[in-house]
Amino acid sequence: MTLREFLRWWLKDLARHRVSGRTYQRYEQIIEDHLVPGIGSVELEELTPQDVQSYYSYALERGRLDRRGGLSPSTVHHHHRVLRCALKTAVRFQKIRVNPARLAQPPRRASARVCVLDEEQQADLINAMRGGPCYLPVVIAIGTGMRRGEILALSWDAIDFDESLLRVVRTVEQTSGRLCFREPKTQRGRRRIDLPGYLTKVLLQTLRFRRGRYSSDNDLVCLSPKGGLWWPDSFSAMFRQQLVIHGLPHMRFHDLRHSHASQLMRHGVHPKVVSERLGHATASFTLDTYSHHLPSMQEEAASKLDEALSGLLEGE
Repeated sequence: MTLREFLRWWLKDLARHRVSGRTYQRYEQIIEDHLVPGIGSVELEELTPQDVQSYYSYALERGRLDRRGGLSPSTVHHHHRVLRCALKTAVRFQKIRVNPARLAQPPRRASARVCVLDEEQQADLINAMRGGPCYLPVVIAIGTGMRRGEILALSWDAIDFDESLLRVVRTVEQTSGRLCFREPKTQRGRRRIDLPGYLTKVLLQTLRFRRGRYSSDNDLVCLSPKGGLWWPDSFSAMFRQQLVIHGLPHMRFHDLRHSHASQLMRHGVHPKVVSERLGHATASFTLDTYSHHLPSMQEEAASKLDEALSGLLEGE
């Protein structure tokens, strides 16, 4: 069996039933456009760490589909993750004894540029978007830290105005030119989020206005300009367009999720609570992701130590 044959089997019979449609589509692209033409002809049992390392080098230098340049280290690192995962299955199924991708060294990933907005910047963004098509998704993202797909899939029956909370029970996914709703990937992704007062007020105002003007069969909170379910990629394009129109700095919509988490941690909210709001698997993941964006926490820690020991040390 060649690596090409094994990767295609792994993709069809294993990965397809374990990952989301969008992730499957990405895996398929990596395998068919890059791994198969680059290294797929090697027999699975003969594959060595050197073969894998040579592929990474080639991908960095000439890995683009037009062969006019190389892929970014982050992209090649993602290829490494897919290959390592597939070959881990080969080891488990006793096709090979050792995972050669585990022994190879992938390129170091560049740190993603994250734009974290402080409270004043968040207010500026909300005020700029007011009355526009992206206003409601922006306010929800800043107030809850929800993901784009979760916000676009949010329905009115998931909001409890008496308790001032909402429940995340689904997300919308865009794959191969179609949309579908699916449940969150993990149990922690299915969660309740308590709403800040300003967001509850905005949602109530929207609901009262919507009942008199819209008739939406799917009962969605955030409607596209055409009045229906918003395609995620189309929404992101609209968000970028609105930033340009209002003269705001470039940012990803996902950065509002980062801003929400960072704001909570800056104000001393326990990482476990932040983790629960975001739907992370563990609080340690939340800390690893956001603590380095908060240098002021180090200053605060040093200040508290100084305050506690000041006047108690001899000679001070």
